[in-house]
Amino acid sequence: MIVCSCNVLSDGQVREALGGRSDRPSVGAIFRHMGCEPRCGRCARNISAIVDQHAAVPSDHCSGAGECDNCRADELAA
Repeated sequence: MIVCSCNVLSDGQVREALGGRSDRPSVGAIFRHMGCEPRCGRCARNISAIVDQHAAVPSDHCSGAGECDNCRADELAA
């Protein structure tokens, strides 16, 4: 799902940018990490919610959805 229309950023891209971070980065830090900047600002609430969800999940938690490094071990080793 696109969460930022101005930069055409999906929720998956934002989650990928958060990766294994254990801190709670600001929305601006997420944009900087992705090499862009907020324009209209309408996405800030959505991106902040994704960051909150990420921060609420323990870093060693694996949902089994293939998103953690352990699940992607074969892919990473290739």
